[in-house]
This record gives sequence, structure tokens and C-alpha cells, in this order.
Amino acid sequence: MDKETRLRRLKFRAWHRGTREADYMIGGFFDRYHATWGEPEMDWFEALLEEDDVDVMAWALRTQAVPVRFDGPQMSAMQKLDYVEIPR
Repeated sequence: MDKETRLRRLKFRAWHRGTREADYMIGGFFDRYHATWGEPEMDWFEALLEEDDVDVMAWALRTQAVPVRFDGPQMSAMQKLDYVEIPR
């Protein structure tokens, strides 16, 4: 599939996680960084979306060790949490 279609699917999945907290964290991360992604970054994010939200959030909050397959620059960016914007 082309890049734009893939990004639309990733965005939908990132923003429809099941809890508002996960939507803000994972969807906000997508919104902040997706424009710079190539195939490897999209592959990483696609794999991350297959994981349970509680695990992804624990890795981002640093309350659980990050599995080797997800450790790296994208997880480091996710752990900064500076991309989470909560509407008021």
C-alpha cells in the first residue's frame, strides 16, 4: 500500500486504542512524529500498535523495561511525553 494510505491507517489505530489516556499518548506521538517517518519507523510503530496499551504506556512512562525490539530513538522520543496535549 502507498505511504499515505498506510499513515492514515496508523493514525486511526493510534487514536482508537480504547482508553482516552492511551489515545492521547499513542495518538499524540503519531501526530507529532509521523511526518518524518520512513519505512523503518512506520514498521516500528505498526509493531508497537500490536502491543497492549498498558505495556506501551508503561514503557513510555519508564515503569517497565522496554523490550529490545522497541528500544531505540523512537521509544526515547515517546518517553519524553512532550507531545501529549490534553484538550481542556
